[in-house]
Amino acid sequence: MTRFHSDEYIDFLFKVTPDTISKHLTEQVKYNFNDDNPVWDGLSEFCSISAGGSMEAAARLNNRKCDIAINWAGGLHHAKKSEANGFCYVNGECLLLRFHPRVLYIDIDVHHGDGVEEAFYTTDRVMTVSFHQYGDFFPGTGDIGDIGVSEGKNHSVNVPLRPGMDDVSYSRVFQRVIKGVMDWYRPDAVVLQCGGDSLSGDRLGSFNLSMRGHANCVNYVKSFNLPTMLVGGGGYTMRNVARTWAFETGVVVGEEVGPDLPYDDFYGVLDNIKKTMTFSPSVQMTDVPRYPLIPALDEEFEDIADDEDEDENKDVRISPRQVDMLIEHEGELSDDEEMSQISNLLNAIKKRNQINHGEVLSTVSTTEAEAAASKTSDDPGADGSANSQDTPMTDAEVIFDDAQAVSP
Repeated sequence: MTRFHSDEYIDFLFKVTPDTISKHLTEQVKYNFNDDNPVWDGLSEFCSISAGGSMEAAARLNNRKCDIAINWAGGLHHAKKSEANGFCYVNGECLLLRFHPRVLYIDIDVHHGDGVEEAFYTTDRVMTVSFHQYGDFFPGTGDIGDIGVSEGKNHSVNVPLRPGMDDVSYSRVFQRVIKGVMDWYRPDAVVLQCGGDSLSGDRLGSFNLSMRGHANCVNYVKSFNLPTMLVGGGGYTMRNVARTWAFETGVVVGEEVGPDLPYDDFYGVLDNIKKTMTFSPSVQMTDVPRYPLIPALDEEFEDIADDEDEDENKDVRISPRQVDMLIEHEGELSDDEEMSQISNLLNAIKKRNQINHGEVLSTVSTTEAEAAASKTSDDPGADGSANSQDTPMTDAEVIFDDAQAVSP
């Protein structure tokens, strides 16, 4: 992989993990790791499989062990020399240069093959031809005027297309361009990138190609009888991509794949299911509880209760619900000073309510009880009669009273 990518980039790619990516902020920016190019478990293994498949395919073609080699895991044409881009991390379609003096790279992915074009933009040993959707579309490159520079001038061919290309229009443009390139450049080998996102119904692409229209490109390139490497690429409607690449594999080996799937052991499983499932299971008609069985254990229920409490007590600084949530036992220790102050305030309010309403303080200590008895013997108005309840205590008095009791 370091024959094309930089050593630093490959080293980072193989050592970074989802757990350590936060420690490499500088490398994230440098190597373009972001939401489009995330780090995930098994990234290095996937890159090894993808690039390794293309390397092995190139080696077999170079050693004349086959005429056509396929690596559907390859074709990551956005990857740059020292940068990930567009879901692509490594680019392994470059090793045919070790043997063949002229290689033609053809790209039928709906996105422009900017990574491969950039790699060979200044050389005439590789000619790149890309058929792609152009305009307000990723990656925004691939203008018809981009033809290469220096020795690579006129060796980069871009065919920008508008959305909605169908089989007939695409085939007419593809065959005329490729025929002209073959006659002029006369390559010794071909790399065909078969990105499946140019198919109709793709989640990102806007072309209208059918499976057979896409496979016609493969069949036309095969007709030139040159050593050819087929690689995958994009494709974001998986069932369409799987069908198309399976069909194109049949085209390459000369066996047309029919619409009927061959019988295998899984059909026996389906037959058993059909025999046992004679009616719809009653569990599907069971009502799903809308509210939790234990509201106190449901976070969503607590959030709803907090919102309702706030709406019902707009003019109250501390609502009864907040009081219940913040009251703590007198023997409980807390390191939170703010919460301790709030708890003291709430206990003071509770004490005020008990005194004003003649309630018995259940948490009075033995010392406080003796002090209260002494005060009762000295003050004739403090005997629990109606005179002691004529002037209820306010919040300020209670807090001041508690502050004096706490102060040394």
